[in-house]
Amino acid sequence: MQRAKTKYLLAGFLSVAIWGFFAIPLRNIKAFPSQEILYYRIFTSLAVIWMVILLFRRKSLAQDIQYFKLALPKEKRIIVYQILGATVLLTLNWYTYIYAVNNVSLKSAAFAYMVCPLITAFGGFLILKEELSRLKLIALGVALLSIVMLATGSLIEVTWSVIIAALYAFYLIIQRKMQHLDKLNVLAVQIAIAVLLMLPFYLSSHQDFPASVWFWGNIVVIAVLFTIIPLFLSLYALIGIPSSTLGIIIYINPIIAFTVAIVYFGEQIDLHQLLAYLLLLFAVLLFNWNLMKDIFTFKRK
Repeated sequence: MQRAKTKYLLAGFLSVAIWGFFAIPLRNIKAFPSQEILYYRIFTSLAVIWMVILLFRRKSLAQDIQYFKLALPKEKRIIVYQILGATVLLTLNWYTYIYAVNNVSLKSAAFAYMVCPLITAFGGFLILKEELSRLKLIALGVALLSIVMLATGSLIEVTWSVIIAALYAFYLIIQRKMQHLDKLNVLAVQIAIAVLLMLPFYLSSHQDFPASVWFWGNIVVIAVLFTIIPLFLSLYALIGIPSSTLGIIIYINPIIAFTVAIVYFGEQIDLHQLLAYLLLLFAVLLFNWNLMKDIFTFKRK
């Protein structure tokens, strides 16, 4: 039991750790408009994920199709609404994040994933009725304090951060409720719907088709390494851990993102911000203290 839980927890950590480095390929193609990056990210992701499913996971796809066919009409409607709602939230999250990284600041994008866990944890508590112990509530309070410490900059940056965070938080909450379908198949359908949503905008306003090898190299990296793999890992993690726990694990993302901003892009950090980040680390440990204690005890046994 504990070994299985460790597997889901590890998937959650890997998903957010990968996303922490997302700013690197995005900044590589900063010269291109945000909507163009989004279009080709989604189109490339669609081609890659369906190629993988049709080559290696056709049995799983057939099982999901059969499950949907046999579902009651009410259950079918719920599945359709959940997939549509999650797709809209995910697509908007992608666009706002790309725009923030390339047009607002790396800090605003990273800060979003400091706000996101609070929204996810409280959303899981209110909507999904996930229990929050006193220790977890204290951890959320510590996390909130660290956010208040960091929210002393531009109002524009904070606003963008809250929008990005809320979109992804409610996406996770919807995904947590979808437990009967294969996560990779669900993601493939969501990306297909995202393409249909974006296609009219692409056809009406896109610029010349990019011919740059540098652009397409980064787009493929974004589609595979920073879209399909971490999204699948996060959805897989939700099978075995609450959305509130994954929401808190997301704090690893901004810690890595801020490290990348400082070490790789040379952005400055002051002592005030450093203390706030350390406080975030403490909140992550505190929120998951019982789970990590159980895992450590299991390994010792």
